[in-house]
Amino acid sequence: MTHDPNKLIEDFWDHIDDTRAVMLDIDGRMMPMSPQLDDDERVIWFITAEGTDAYKAAQGSGRVRLVAADSSAKLYADVQGSLTVANNPDKLDEIWSPVAAAWFDDGREDDDVRLLAFRPTEGEIWTTDGAAGFLYEVAKANMTEAKPDMGDHGRVTF
Repeated sequence: MTHDPNKLIEDFWDHIDDTRAVMLDIDGRMMPMSPQLDDDERVIWFITAEGTDAYKAAQGSGRVRLVAADSSAKLYADVQGSLTVANNPDKLDEIWSPVAAAWFDDGREDDDVRLLAFRPTEGEIWTTDGAAGFLYEVAKANMTEAKPDMGDHGRVTF
């Protein structure tokens, strides 16, 4: 189990791209959102509608918490960061999908479509080797009485 914060940050960016859904904690209320990674800018994008709690938070203090728990992406994370409204039609076009379109009556042209940018500041990250690695480590621990190595974990500042 490594505690190298630079490796954990890189692992976070590598694994968040495979994560299909995260939870955003906005004033104690958790809501599912679909993250879209921009690896170059180190930003996680979300598409939402005007008037949602996520949109209101992005207009206010912008301090939110992102929680990821995705065994297929091999990532577990609890990350604080800032959420802002972004006026970036090119980015919105780039990440627009049929899934996003399903939420809006007029699709991409709906007046309520809003783009949000999440920039992490600090958090706690766990990365794993997945289910096969988990089973191997449990079996090895039971045979050797050693503690299983469940992956990398630590606190980081982005």
